[in-house]
Amino acid sequence: MSAPTGSVPSGPPDTAAAGAAPSAGVPAAGAPAGAPVPGASSGGAPSVPRCRLPGPPSLSRTVRPARRGGPVPGLRYRPAVPADPGKVREVDRRLEDWARRFDLFPPAWLEDFAGFQVGRAVVLQHPGAADLERLTVAGELLLAENLVDDCYCENEGKGGSPRGLGGRLIMAQSAIDPYHGTPELEEQWRLGMQADGPLRSYHLALRDYAAFATPSQSTRFVHDIARLHLGYLAEAAWTETGHVPEVWEYLVMRQFNNFRPCLSIVDAVDGYELPEAVYSRPEIQRITALACNATTIVNDLYSFTKELAHDPTHLNLPQVIAAREKCGLRTAYLRAVEVHNRVMQAFEEESAELSATSPVVARYAEGLAAWVAGNHEWHATNSHRYHLPNYW
Repeated sequence: MSAPTGSVPSGPPDTAAAGAAPSAGVPAAGAPAGAPVPGASSGGAPSVPRCRLPGPPSLSRTVRPARRGGPVPGLRYRPAVPADPGKVREVDRRLEDWARRFDLFPPAWLEDFAGFQVGRAVVLQHPGAADLERLTVAGELLLAENLVDDCYCENEGKGGSPRGLGGRLIMAQSAIDPYHGTPELEEQWRLGMQADGPLRSYHLALRDYAAFATPSQSTRFVHDIARLHLGYLAEAAWTETGHVPEVWEYLVMRQFNNFRPCLSIVDAVDGYELPEAVYSRPEIQRITALACNATTIVNDLYSFTKELAHDPTHLNLPQVIAAREKCGLRTAYLRAVEVHNRVMQAFEEESAELSATSPVVARYAEGLAAWVAGNHEWHATNSHRYHLPNYW
């Protein structure tokens, strides 16, 4: 581990509380992101009123000169198995060919595709993959999930929006969970699933996955995508109403809107099956959820500056902690690191105990741990997408 749980390096103090007005003289090492946080919503739990977080008015002007990569200081993580460059190149080649062949996204997005480093991501995340074909399909699924997120959900200039999201996501779910009815209506459904790149990518990727996965593994993935879509809808609802959830509410949403579909395929990609009766046991579900939650908080930490530079109201764990616990963003960020470390420690300890009970459970737990380690490595080294705030 890079650091024991709770070991977060000290740094410059916050310059203001969450509700204070920003100061033009805040140093770069203070809490950047002086931007409004979404305000109250009608109904449900009480919401935080709209306010300005501490820091300079422009996050981007403050953060860009201090760009840095590498691991978040004090973050608990396991080193990943290094990615084989030859495998990375071959998986990327196959994925680019797949995307071009089925016209999954416009040529203008190729630079983003290269910067995303899908091949490197899946090679890092699945060091025990049985073969290149399975690695490639893992990449297809990852690419498809991101196409749906970008084109349907995220408001980043690629068509996504919280408005009307439910209608788009039910069609996306249908691309992997087919409609059954009369022959004429089924044919209309098949034609409808060719309507755009996100639908085609979902449909084709699951078809390729089902070619080597067992029916129960395929169904597991379909159910986890439904969970992901439910999380997307919760986040979209909060965005539309301007609601800032409680910290625990935000983390509940992130237990659905997270990497779980990617981790649910680790056994199939490695060439075996964790039996459904074992996978369904509460203790296995718990270590799966802990692994998924830990690695999703990693995403919040590494994407923090990118998201706030694009949209200062975008919800992430440090933002929610700052708003709900009335602290500056630097303090909130370091508290988010602590939350991650405690979740990560629970995963490590509980998966170690379960691994002693069964060789197949041990193999599954190791697959989860390897995915989490690889995903962290991908985030920590992908300078095209991520840069850390200057908090240390």
